[in-house]
Amino acid sequence: MIERQPNHSTSGDWPDLPLAAWADSCATLHLWTQVVGKIRLAHAPMVNHWWQVPLYVTSRGLTTSPIPYGAKSFQIDFDFIDHKFEIRTSHGEIEAFALGPRSVADFYGEVMGRLRGLGLETKIWTMPVEIDGAIPFEQDREHASYDPQYVNRFWRILVQVDRLFTLSRAQSSAR
Repeated sequence: MIERQPNHSTSGDWPDLPLAAWADSCATLHLWTQVVGKIRLAHAPMVNHWWQVPLYVTSRGLTTSPIPYGAKSFQIDFDFIDHKFEIRTSHGEIEAFALGPRSVADFYGEVMGRLRGLGLETKIWTMPVEIDGAIPFEQDREHASYDPQYVNRFWRILVQVDRLFTLSRAQSSAR
């Protein structure tokens, strides 16, 4: 018999995340994830309901999961424990840099340069979506905050939400 882990959490699993304390980092991270989402959108084949676009929660942060590129694939990961950004290819190549305070324009330039360095030519529409007063990624020097403590708290909450949604989905399908 397989022994299952308990499905409960404690208050320590849900860190405090007051928006006022991390609003600037939240806005910057939102834009960084839009850059990555648009990269995935540029390469992943269309799936109904745009299911090819989301980022997935991992045991360290967020990932695109594999993105096709010709005969190979690549994935992009945000690591919110060691605070680094990684692009990995199915050919074993890795490009990475530290996550820290930097403008959206600098982040966009760094990511696109790293993709080019891996031979992953990518063109995206650089205008953020569903944001009032949006600034094209390559021009946005306004959003440049990154508080590792609060980003890690945000991710830890995502881990719990993902866990609960997975449990709920499993219980619904067992009925």
